[in-house]
Amino acid sequence: MSKLSTPPDKFSQGWLDQLDGRTGIAQVMRERWQALTDDLGGASRLSYQQRSLVSRALWLEHHLIEQERTLANGGDFDSGKWVQACNSLQSIFSKLGLDRQARDVPDLAAFLSAKQAKQ
Repeated sequence: MSKLSTPPDKFSQGWLDQLDGRTGIAQVMRERWQALTDDLGGASRLSYQQRSLVSRALWLEHHLIEQERTLANGGDFDSGKWVQACNSLQSIFSKLGLDRQARDVPDLAAFLSAKQAKQ
């Protein structure tokens, strides 16, 4: 299976992993994934449902940006679809939470102990 050079036109589970990591869009999308999951306290702390919503939020955000780019270039723009996508994105962000969450960080003694145990 060949890697995608852009996000798919229709959402599908695992689309982010299917992007060719050498492309600029893949790198941007992975940076956004990291930023969003970091703001939620780290990907390892997220439930399946939260990770699924993050993936959908990133996909919707990309398509909103593409629609806005089309509008800016004088192309065909469907304001109804744009509003619907904005509302959907807002709903997902509301479910995920708009406030940053602190990560669980071990105290220094626990960190050093765990590091030493790995050696």
